[in-house]
Amino acid sequence: MTIPAFATVADLSARLDRQDFTPSDLLEETLARIDRVEPVLNMFACLDIEGARRAAAEADARQRQGVRHSALDGIPTSIKDLIAQAGLPLRFGSRVTPDTPAAEDAPAVQRLRAAGAVLLGKSTTSEFGCKAVGDSPLTGITRNPWNPEMSPGGSSCGAAAMVAAGIVPYAIGTDGGGSIRIPAALCGLFGIKAQFGRVPVFPVSATPTLAHVGPLTRTVEDAAIVLGVIAGYDRRDPFSVAGPVPDFRGALHGGQKLRIGWSPDFGYAKVEPEVATLTARAMERLASLGHEVEELPSLMEDPAPLWNAEFYAGVGTKLRGVINNAPDRLDPAVLEMLRIAIAQEMEDYYAKVFQRYAFRETMRQLFDRFDLVASPTLPVSHVLAGQNVPPLQAGRSIVSWVCFTYPFNLTGQPAASLPVGFTTAGLPVGLQIAGALLGEAKVLSLCYAYETAYRENRLPPVC
Repeated sequence: MTIPAFATVADLSARLDRQDFTPSDLLEETLARIDRVEPVLNMFACLDIEGARRAAAEADARQRQGVRHSALDGIPTSIKDLIAQAGLPLRFGSRVTPDTPAAEDAPAVQRLRAAGAVLLGKSTTSEFGCKAVGDSPLTGITRNPWNPEMSPGGSSCGAAAMVAAGIVPYAIGTDGGGSIRIPAALCGLFGIKAQFGRVPVFPVSATPTLAHVGPLTRTVEDAAIVLGVIAGYDRRDPFSVAGPVPDFRGALHGGQKLRIGWSPDFGYAKVEPEVATLTARAMERLASLGHEVEELPSLMEDPAPLWNAEFYAGVGTKLRGVINNAPDRLDPAVLEMLRIAIAQEMEDYYAKVFQRYAFRETMRQLFDRFDLVASPTLPVSHVLAGQNVPPLQAGRSIVSWVCFTYPFNLTGQPAASLPVGFTTAGLPVGLQIAGALLGEAKVLSLCYAYETAYRENRLPPVC
């Protein structure tokens, strides 16, 4: 039987249950697609074909016995190269890191292995996740399947590109300022960071109060399936959310009518006209589904200085030796931001820390009025490959140009990017849906309802 490209996790899992094909069959088909597409898109930091074949063979045996571990058993995926995977190097997209195998799996990777996932290798990232686009000094430029002249966004660039190109149905990324949602929007995917700490992070991130791990998928249901596997308390992460993991897949069918605050520009973003039009249309569609939508024209003051101070200070402190002794080995745009951050005076830094807590409380109170808050995911529909900041956002930094995503890393609230249409140039546009603290269920439910009603089944030119 032919294994269809662009099949979902849910569909592949059902077919594996029926034994329509084996996990090894699926893997070999996946590797053939990688051979064809990788030279164009540059999605992998490293491949582990031997390890993947071993994992697929073990999944074959479970399939024959009718004891598949989970819906992910036997299905290929990848891990972003900011996440530890035992036996493979953890390079962070940088030339300054050693090419030595990681000693242990991060919690999400450990759980994927236990679920029977077939791990293909590490996906590309911008250096230390410090840019919102898809290039690094170590791996070069990763390209967008919708147009290889464009960036897939970052920093989870390889993960997004391979899901969008139909190589894998899901991939694992990270999000410290939007690094799942940014490439989800630019690649026409669903991407979600759950509540901060819902998916534990270990080893400790350089940005421990901002970092999330989560899935990039082509459907909301697939994201719910993957979150159900990788979420849950882990004592190695002091921020890890304790208690039972919610039934994310069951939450898709919530069906309740929700109060949505809609902000087209947060009060400070300069938004590309086609992005504004497509996201406004998406809000009209949500209203037609019975949800209550209220426009919030000036939602907040731009918290970019608070995010910059926290994110780049963490990475800069970790890399201080490199900054002082071998700065030419770092991406120049990243180096500039790190130098600014580590030059902060202690009093200035802590003033921003307390401003962050005040901002978090303001947003918490906003969600006393609304179930969800919606906005464009990004202010633009494209960034040229190799470009750090799109022209429309000139004057903003290598991450603050994204405008809409980093506020919800500062607050820790769940937030997703949902594809809501295509520009006249055929490029996808995303709508960001943010929920209250611990409010993933409503985010997933609303996104699933929209996807069910309005999904566009287009395929990218490179696949």
